[in-house]
Amino acid sequence: MRGATSDIDIRVEGRAGRITLTRPGAMNALTHAMATEIERALIAWRDDDDVGLVLIDGAGPRAFCAGGDIQDLYATGRAGDFAYGRRFWADEYRLNAMIAGYPKPYVALMHGFVMGGGVGISAHGSHRVVCEDAAIAMPECGIGLVPDVGGSWLLARAPGRLGEYLGLTGARMGPADAIHAGFADAFVPRDRWGRMVERLVARGTAEAVGAFETPPPPSAVAALEPALSAPFALPDVDAIRAALSGARLADPSSAGAPSADMPRADAPLADAPWAAAARAALDRASPLSLACALAIIRAARTLPRLEDALAREYRFTARCMEHGDFLEGVRAAVIDKDRRPVWRVEGTAEQVAAMLAPLLPHDLRLDDLRHD
Repeated sequence: MRGATSDIDIRVEGRAGRITLTRPGAMNALTHAMATEIERALIAWRDDDDVGLVLIDGAGPRAFCAGGDIQDLYATGRAGDFAYGRRFWADEYRLNAMIAGYPKPYVALMHGFVMGGGVGISAHGSHRVVCEDAAIAMPECGIGLVPDVGGSWLLARAPGRLGEYLGLTGARMGPADAIHAGFADAFVPRDRWGRMVERLVARGTAEAVGAFETPPPPSAVAALEPALSAPFALPDVDAIRAALSGARLADPSSAGAPSADMPRADAPLADAPWAAAARAALDRASPLSLACALAIIRAARTLPRLEDALAREYRFTARCMEHGDFLEGVRAAVIDKDRRPVWRVEGTAEQVAAMLAPLLPHDLRLDDLRHD
């Protein structure tokens, strides 16, 4: 089978079902049509005995997939067609859940930028491979969204308070960071990918990933964990921002014996470059998105299934055009590119509750949406 659009190449090679995103000029941004094509392929291959595994990658040197294609979302939202966005996100989230529960190995080769929607079609797979240039992030708060595509579920399962830090600031993870935070599994240098893919295709089993894996470089994010723990455990965004502006960590002894290049847990956060960068990211982002992101990441720690986290994310995204600041965020970042969004929603407790309230009777029910 072949993909129906020029933006994606879907085929069977050897014993592998292969999916290649082919929009390198757009950093392989995921369109609604591409998501639909991937879902159709996964349904077709699920019961195909000739297909032993699925292998997904991206064309070009810059990105596996830098996110969802938000141009159509912006255009339809500006025209008052909020139903298109709800369909897009519902279909995308159904795909994310399908990938997470896929009965065959799903191998994602994550190079370059892997953000937003790109995380959704890679980091829920069974075998997530990163290389030297992988830069993985959930930067949605900067455009008036929240970490979605199951991002809240992944962030909630990161060690300590890394989930809050990564989700609120949109900080980029290198390959070792992504493995440490639970967004990837294996580091395979890029010059080994060709031979690894040959073996994956020939055998239809995922053992080649382990055979070509090497130890990753040190994780900068892991080194930050002691310093992150206290500020990002605070109850709200204002308290986090205030702590980053000068508070000391509550429990300096939790850091152990820091190395020379590790942030000191007993040093004022105002003196730490990482804290200044985190404060700047919070200052740029949508206040409503930050408050809602904090709520859904923490709520996801108590949820039993990825599907439940996706449903909670959908409550926000289904409302974000009409009642949030998504359109303004996209305007500032993508359309006009002035990087000066004028956020209109403050992110009060009442506004957060309204954005995350059940969509009765239209809450996302992923089991009901499957069309296989």
